[in-house]
Order: sequence, then C-alpha cells, then structure tokens
Amino acid sequence: MLNVGWLTAAAGIWRRDDDLDRPLRIPVPAYIVETAEERILVDTGLHPAAVKDPARRYDTPDTLGPFQLELDASIGDQMDLTTVTRVVLTHLHFDHAGGLDLLPSSVPIIVQRREWAAGHDAAGVKKNFYLAADYGTVGEQVELIDGDHDLLGDGSIQLLLTPGHTPGHQSVRVGERLVLGGDVTHFASGLDDHRFPIFADDFAAQAASADRLRALRDAGAVVRPGHDPAVLVPGPVAV
Repeated sequence: MLNVGWLTAAAGIWRRDDDLDRPLRIPVPAYIVETAEERILVDTGLHPAAVKDPARRYDTPDTLGPFQLELDASIGDQMDLTTVTRVVLTHLHFDHAGGLDLLPSSVPIIVQRREWAAGHDAAGVKKNFYLAADYGTVGEQVELIDGDHDLLGDGSIQLLLTPGHTPGHQSVRVGERLVLGGDVTHFASGLDDHRFPIFADDFAAQAASADRLRALRDAGAVVRPGHDPAVLVPGPVAV
C-alpha cells in the first residue's frame, strides 16, 4: 500500500450519524500488486494539481465543496510508473482516478462499463460527484468489463462488482485471503454497521455489496476498507 493523499471533512460526512462539527482526516490508499509478469496498480490517488490549485484543475472555485486535500507524495513520486503493466480503478472519484494522466499512455486502465457510462452521463456525473478532468484524457486506454472478472485468466486476481457507492464500483480480490474493498465501506466497521458516508449512488446496493464482502471476511479473507485511518498503514500487505 502507498499513501497517495489525505482528505479532511466533517466526520459525519464520512460516516452516517457521526459528528458534523468534528473534522476527520482520512488516508487515500493505492496498491501495487505484483506477480511474476505483472505490476498492477489499483487506484491512483490525488493529482498534485488538485491539491495545489483545485479551482484551476477543475475549472470552478467550489468544486471540492467540504473536502480539504493534502498530498505528501503523488503516485508518480513514489514509484516508477513506466513499470506499471495495467491499472485497475475501483471507481472514478477524484481521490481514486486523480493520478490517471500521470501514467504512460500505453497502460491499460480497467473500469467497469457501468462506471464509465455514469462518468459520461450528465445526471450520473452530478449525482456521483465525478470530475471529468481526472479521467477525460485517458479514454483510449480504458478497457471496459462487465461484472465479476478474472483479471489475469488464472483466478489469482478477481475483480468483484460491488456497486452502491458509485454505479460501477469494483473491489479487487487477490488470492483467497485478501480483498481490497475500495469504498464499499470507508471504515472496517462498515461491513457490520452499514454506517456509510452520507453520499452514495444507491445505499441499498452499497449495503448488499458490504454484505458480500462481509461474507468473504467471515470466510477468512482480510477485507481492506477504503479510508480507515486505524487500519491503513503504508507498506507490505499480507496475501
């Protein structure tokens, strides 16, 4: 895991029924999954320009609303992006897709078809707080998939359709014992209590996705939450 940014907003934005007067700073993770022949990047973190001058990056002064952004080192500062063989995006939000245009133009980017469609639909963009500046220049690199997908064809890395947070959100299962849950839940406890952020595309679908990942957890897998500061520490992750 790499830490590719920090987000600060009211705790009650990140988790339903929490304190709206208390700011909470949460990490933004990205993951490098290495095999004998592949170096797969899962999500890309914040774009440096979004932190330095978000009004210029996104063309409007109030685009980021209640969110404050910090970045110690971008994904490109922490790894050689020319070594990446493919990128898996859990979804198109700015803290996950922001670093896409830092990548070489030859790198395939794997996205769920319904997520990509929502990111190019005016109503979907508005409802899901997509920012097209983060993904608008990489269309030729995008490879669209539908539903659960065997990424390498050998069962070692499975992409799991886990919608709700956004229309085409996906999680990444690595082997039998690790699931990168993305933003199905921001906090590990969300698999049990369903206290999701106050924004979502479909809360019922998100609850069903959380139940799916909880079942994997209860069967012995470790499910990594999206932004839990008590869980997410940069460094090696056991598989």
